[in-house]
Amino acid sequence: MKKRFSKIFLIFLAMFLYCVSPVVSQERDESFRDGTMSMREARPVQIPNIDINITEPQNGHEVAFSVRLLIILTVLTIAPTLLLLLTCFLRFSIVLDFIKRALSLQQVPPTTILNGIAFFMTLFIMWPTFNSIYQNAYKPMADGKIELAQAYQQAEQPLRIFMAEQMDGNYKYIQLFMGMAKMDQPNDLSDVPTYVLIPAYILHELTIAFWIGIYLYIPFIIIDMVVASILMSMGMMMLPPVQISMPFKLMLFVLVDGWGLLIQSLFNSVL
Repeated sequence: MKKRFSKIFLIFLAMFLYCVSPVVSQERDESFRDGTMSMREARPVQIPNIDINITEPQNGHEVAFSVRLLIILTVLTIAPTLLLLLTCFLRFSIVLDFIKRALSLQQVPPTTILNGIAFFMTLFIMWPTFNSIYQNAYKPMADGKIELAQAYQQAEQPLRIFMAEQMDGNYKYIQLFMGMAKMDQPNDLSDVPTYVLIPAYILHELTIAFWIGIYLYIPFIIIDMVVASILMSMGMMMLPPVQISMPFKLMLFVLVDGWGLLIQSLFNSVL
């Protein structure tokens, strides 16, 4: 009798717990939610209000300001490209790529490393020009002493002088572009517009870089020809000559201090 009563009691207790547990859990969830809501209410998240108003210009000054702002944003977008083309970076990067190909190297050194070397060499050589632009153009404009148009003229002058000095009196490409534009031939550099001087300078740099690359290729081509002739005379026609000549070219390049001579030659070609 007692055993039967205990079994019935355990069954009722289990049923009671089964029915009460969802209610307790729901109350806990509600209390937890209330707690989190109260915490969120205690620490509200501050979201800034952003308001952008687009209005029509009321006079010509506002129109000019909008156009000037658009031009500035456009110039800032293409500024890295302009800096690479209007400096000696173009010559350095092409010559370094030529020496990599002449040594028959595929992955070493990476192109990123070569571009980094060209960039810091350009920064080293162009530092006086950049300093002149900062002192004569940017700093007076930041201090409010000159306007934007005057700052542009002051910044343009050192770059024009640098590009003209690199051409070293060879104004063939300037005459080419002046002729295509149907303009009179200039008497001096001041008669050459900037939009004519820039493409002429780029073509001149490409020509100089390719000439330097040709001079760099000649000794390594001789090594390739000698190795290929030796392999053919030994009957090893299936063996690639580049695979055998590359160690000899690397040895020659390292023994003559190729990197030092190359950097010094590039430096002397600009100054």
